[in-house]
Amino acid sequence: MQVYAIGDIHGQLDLLQGAHDLIARDRAAYGCADAEIIHVGDLVDRGPDSPGVVCYLRQGVARGENWQVLMGNHDRLLLNFIRKPDWRDPGLRAGLDYLHPLIGGRATLQNYGVDAAALEDITLARAQATALVPQDDLAFIAARPRMIDTGAHLFVHAGLRPGVPLDRQTEDDILWIRDPFLLDSRDHGPLVVHGHTALPQACHYRNRLNIDSSAAYGGPLSAVVLEGRRVWLLTPQGRVELSPL
Repeated sequence: MQVYAIGDIHGQLDLLQGAHDLIARDRAAYGCADAEIIHVGDLVDRGPDSPGVVCYLRQGVARGENWQVLMGNHDRLLLNFIRKPDWRDPGLRAGLDYLHPLIGGRATLQNYGVDAAALEDITLARAQATALVPQDDLAFIAARPRMIDTGAHLFVHAGLRPGVPLDRQTEDDILWIRDPFLLDSRDHGPLVVHGHTALPQACHYRNRLNIDSSAAYGGPLSAVVLEGRRVWLLTPQGRVELSPL
């Protein structure tokens, strides 16, 4: 069984389309036209075209493409910024909110048409965002699964709380966890495929595979193909196997 996966997109529509082109070439070369493509979340923030990314994926899913799209922490931040004015994401450090320059939400809201001046007033920014962000985009984000279990692989955005059964994992951990998961070398059963923690390139750690290769910061957007625990990075020259570290 083969499955494709794409890392954190962060508003990079051109990179996303390029990743899909690489997958199309690989499907043709290896005869796996029906293999599923799973996106590990963080569709929005920081990049130049978050609306384009959401629309591209939403329309593809609607027309029946064999795509799955997970929710990332940035996707939840956008959704709840608009829908839950009094909500504070427990994953954010003190002093940060969706409009803080470190988060990247300002770029997303401006992509949707919010005035730059409105971003200096959170109430005004939310009011404009509520009027400008299409309900279809918000509904698509809200409906994204938090976890996809294929048996051999488990796809999540950030990771898992080690030692906790899957049915007791919290959404906050699935979307935000770092060190307790990243520093744990135990076998989780399936290979855990995730993003969230940006690296220069996709890395295979035997028990997990991190495919966030820093598209948000000028890096590439990784597309990989998995067969059991074997993983290949897709490149314009073809497959390059990722050896476990």
